[in-house]
Amino acid sequence: MNALSLITSCLTLGSTDPHPNVTPSVLFGLGWLYLILAAMNVVWTWRSYHKGRHFRLPEFMGGMDMPSASIWATYTIALLLVSVTHLTCASVPEALRWFVMPDFAKAAIDSVVADARTYFAVTTFAFIAMIALRNWLAKPNVGWVLLNLSLLFLCVSLTDWDFRQIVGKPDNVPIVAMLFIVGYFTWLFFYRANENDRRAALGQGPIEAENNEKVLTWPDLVYTEMICMIAVTALLILWGIALQAPLEEPASAVKTPNPSKAPWYFLGLQEMLVYYDPWLAGVVFPSVILGGMMAIPYIDFNKLGNGYYTFNQRKFAISTFMFGFLPLWVGMIILGTFLRGPNWNVFGIYEYWDVHKLEALNNVNLSEYFWYGLGQPLPMAPAGSDFWTQAPYILAREFVGFVAIGVYLGVLPMVMAMTVFKKFFLRMGFLRFMVFSNLVLMMAALPLKMVLRWAANLKYFIAIPEWFFNV
Repeated sequence: MNALSLITSCLTLGSTDPHPNVTPSVLFGLGWLYLILAAMNVVWTWRSYHKGRHFRLPEFMGGMDMPSASIWATYTIALLLVSVTHLTCASVPEALRWFVMPDFAKAAIDSVVADARTYFAVTTFAFIAMIALRNWLAKPNVGWVLLNLSLLFLCVSLTDWDFRQIVGKPDNVPIVAMLFIVGYFTWLFFYRANENDRRAALGQGPIEAENNEKVLTWPDLVYTEMICMIAVTALLILWGIALQAPLEEPASAVKTPNPSKAPWYFLGLQEMLVYYDPWLAGVVFPSVILGGMMAIPYIDFNKLGNGYYTFNQRKFAISTFMFGFLPLWVGMIILGTFLRGPNWNVFGIYEYWDVHKLEALNNVNLSEYFWYGLGQPLPMAPAGSDFWTQAPYILAREFVGFVAIGVYLGVLPMVMAMTVFKKFFLRMGFLRFMVFSNLVLMMAALPLKMVLRWAANLKYFIAIPEWFFNV
């Protein structure tokens, strides 16, 4: 395909559809992506061949023993054919209609991710499945299949115009890379932890104890750091050349971006603002996170798992950390980056960001549920009353919220100490257990408030706008 036909096709398609799903340039770029994916699988095929593993065909296919590498070789050849097809037929997008994301698949995916309730239900279920199936998921072949499926999903999704506008934004490209990096290191942890857990069951020490040779800082460590520094510098230079800097027009008070988003690493906090007041989401919770991290060495009584990978020896600690990090933190970054659009509404990944989309919010405070449920009006001080006159009315109005918060942070830890966390309480003592239990409950407060917002439209447990105090 020459440059003239490429430009002509782009102009022709652009004149008929302002938002074309596939263009010659998109298909040509996808051809290179498929080629890179094929090259990756050439290496994996070579690895599989040298491993020498076989599988038996079903009896109706002859029942022969076949090398596992044959499957990967067939898949690699298919990728090469798809790549060549994209590179040679990019000027005729209609000929590649079989390689685009079907409309029914877009609608099905958007129906899940365009609703925060189903989105977090799916991410929570995926987290539970990851923990339950960790031994199977951490196998190299399974991990490689998951990587291929995710890359194929990305390639096929790039044939949608709205999807490209989201993931192709220079601000969002690093976040896409971050998702693959997080996935890889999560898989690597389980891979090494499973091996050490298997060795522990056989009475053997961890792998890290066998390779415990020390090296000198100079030259071993310094040379490694220098090579990494050069490689990262080269990567950043190539990155800066390939992607335009995400610079926008000068800030103006009369024209603010819609949506106006924080940097990606603060999007988790910005998403928390949907459910909590700014003083909680932006000050208290981050402070608790930092304080909790500093307190971990002092409240942890399990001395196992230090210096080596393991899961079975620290199931509760690792599961709790991963739930807070993956579904609650990374999940909210994904939601804020790719799914939150104009007016902070939730959109599907294939949905056009329509600024006119409106969603009715009928949120109700806990005090309103209580008093109106009793058929009584809210206790209100006479208009123009001073602080000391207002205070009894406000406290009477919001007393049910104060009771709920007191039970949650004061009584529930005692219940936990006598039931599911009895062993923790006996080993930690009262003070350490109270710190530990309140940290766990503070982390659980976010998904709890989210569920109550979705299920009962609950806005605040305690709503005192007169004092700028809402919980």
